[in-house]
Amino acid sequence: MVPEPDAVRSVLIDVREGASPESSVLELAGRFSEKYPSVKVLLLTDEAERLALGALRHGVTDLLDPDASIEDLRLVLRRSANGGVNHSETFSGRVITIASPKGGVGKTTLATNVAVGLAAQAPKSTVLVDLDIQFGDVAAALDLDPTYTLGDIVVGPGLTDPIALKTLLAQHPSGLQVVCGVHSPAEADVITPQHIDALLRLLKKEFRYVVIDTAPGMSEQTLAAIDHATDLVLVTSLDVPGVRGLRKELQLLDDIELQPATRHIVINFEDATGGLTVKDVEAAIERPVDLVLERSAKVPRTTNQGTPIIAAMPRDKVSRTISELVSRFAHISAPQSRWGGRHRGRLRP
Repeated sequence: MVPEPDAVRSVLIDVREGASPESSVLELAGRFSEKYPSVKVLLLTDEAERLALGALRHGVTDLLDPDASIEDLRLVLRRSANGGVNHSETFSGRVITIASPKGGVGKTTLATNVAVGLAAQAPKSTVLVDLDIQFGDVAAALDLDPTYTLGDIVVGPGLTDPIALKTLLAQHPSGLQVVCGVHSPAEADVITPQHIDALLRLLKKEFRYVVIDTAPGMSEQTLAAIDHATDLVLVTSLDVPGVRGLRKELQLLDDIELQPATRHIVINFEDATGGLTVKDVEAAIERPVDLVLERSAKVPRTTNQGTPIIAAMPRDKVSRTISELVSRFAHISAPQSRWGGRHRGRLRP
């Protein structure tokens, strides 16, 4: 016997292997949606990518991963009970925008490593967005061959419908979900700052962590990503052009009053033979540096293999330092070394 619709706000149907037959479940979901439009139908499935399109056609409101945390399950159930909107408690995930005034400073490498590190804490609730809309290479850095890209999202229902959006995300083995960059620069012509704004608004309602890799410089898309950021990570190499560019970028953000709640300054490719020191950088930008990553031959090697170093070599010094940056976002304990002590790496307080 089906309860009265006034007594039920959400129905959760198990579609995992060994549960009810898939076709029967989708048919049941469709009947519920048609007969009781006020009741939100949710599917519990570990094959969200495969089932998402059928679920969308049958009126399913959202898909739940069996490995999702209790916090994430409560969030989705609360959102569905409120008709898709949290009224008294408006959820907004943590948005981490990684930017740089110039290319070649390891920004994408840092973004992919941070995202994979966060996905280890919140699998299926962490998404990485490639906002280098013409020449983004997040997919290559993660060894992904995406069927859909950012260009597909902005021309369909993916900007307004959570299920439609999730069908267009690439899935990484770590549990990270990825909005991949377009296949060719020409496809980027249709992507506007308004598209980016709508996408980020939806993503931060659906995911606990949203990591954004941006193009070098200050494009309109990058400014939109910074505007949504709870955390801004600014990356530079330890050389004069990089530091000058960072100083100009910081001044621009001050001038236009675009300052996220938390800002992190990262120096990459530290090399004692380069002539500049961290103190030189701090004097030039008139701000403290938060994180220093040493130059390492292992980083490009793992990147070329499509495996972030934080996953391939978790005990490596670079990995431990990145992990401590991840811990700032995830509020987790710092990683422990094989000897049992806490490694601070080169993360500066």
